[in-house]
Amino acid sequence: MAADKKKKEKIVIQDFYIWRGVNRRGEKVNGELAADNLTAAREQLKRQGVNPTHLKKKPKPLFGGGSKKIGAKEVSVITRQLATMLSAGVPLVQSVDLIAKGNENANIRRLLSTIEVGLQSGTPFNQVLREHPQYFDDLYCDLVKAGELSGALDVIYDRIATYKEKTEALKSKIKKAMTYPVAVIVIAIIVTLILLIFVVPQFEQIFASFGAELPFFTRMIIHISNLIQNNGPFLAIGLAIFIFLFVRSYKNSQKLRDKVDALLLKAPIFGTILNKAALARFSRTLATTFAAGVPLVEALDSAAGASGNAVYRKAINEIKLEVSAGMQMNIAMRTTKLFPDMVIQMVQIGEESGAIDDMLNKVATIYEQEVDDAVDGLSALIEPLIMAVLGVVIGGLIVAMYLPIFQMGKIVS
Repeated sequence: MAADKKKKEKIVIQDFYIWRGVNRRGEKVNGELAADNLTAAREQLKRQGVNPTHLKKKPKPLFGGGSKKIGAKEVSVITRQLATMLSAGVPLVQSVDLIAKGNENANIRRLLSTIEVGLQSGTPFNQVLREHPQYFDDLYCDLVKAGELSGALDVIYDRIATYKEKTEALKSKIKKAMTYPVAVIVIAIIVTLILLIFVVPQFEQIFASFGAELPFFTRMIIHISNLIQNNGPFLAIGLAIFIFLFVRSYKNSQKLRDKVDALLLKAPIFGTILNKAALARFSRTLATTFAAGVPLVEALDSAAGASGNAVYRKAINEIKLEVSAGMQMNIAMRTTKLFPDMVIQMVQIGEESGAIDDMLNKVATIYEQEVDDAVDGLSALIEPLIMAVLGVVIGGLIVAMYLPIFQMGKIVS
């Protein structure tokens, strides 16, 4: 165990080396490779039939250029590239090597070179991937394992690539639905604070010379401005502490996470999108794993984790228990009272026809399209709604400041 851990740490810290040399045919060649040290790099070149004439560690770019983080989107692209090469008959090790050499991101090249080293040592592909759980989750590795055992890794990898692409597209749509209103609300809060802290006090000094009672609305705004000016640091610290404690509790408390997930599903407008997204993820994951030859019970376990919501995860785990006891999945789904009738009927047809993966793929496609349509509709609806809210907030502050001036104008006239 300790030896495996040491080996894993050794692979992770590999560096890149630039080399020039002469191959067996006497031709001048050059390139770069990943190795643990200079000696290991030299030995690797000799195994490839290259006599190195120049070999040095590749300098790291300034300010982190070319070394972007590896996100889910990058993993999806790598997966599609591997699927394409495997389908074309290119051997796995060569496919990984070609993708590594053609990628501009140094971190991706490092990751793929590490995977290549593991494959060359004879370690099964799924085991090599499991050494990098931050990039390849259990579902990904289980599907790769199913492909290796069945001897159809190219077919399975194409399904994994499609699954990753669909999943990332769905995430992108949900982020699109959430990002715009949040950004506008944050900007509105900042503008309001600027007005309350810097603009309202200037009007307050002017009003002090009037010697008359100010309108209630104006007095309220001035009181709020004074509250923020006098207690702003304490309010900011209190808010920061509240956010910190909430985030900490959210990470450590499964009960709190479950409550938040349940509340999000009931939220107006956004709740509908999240429900459809969870159904799409459940259907797509279950279809992909089941089509890859994973037993239904294990496939349901993967689908529960991929649903992205505690309410659906709990319901799918209940379905898994019922299916393990011999109940048909469509009946088990109906007992949860969570899944729409259309989904249950499609699953029932799939179970009766023996094409449950095809039916689930159709369900996933339907709900992915509905999420897409809902996000587009929300974007069209939310723009005028947000503009109206901004108008009321900012306009209300301006009106509150000018009310006394209007009253003075009436008195003078």
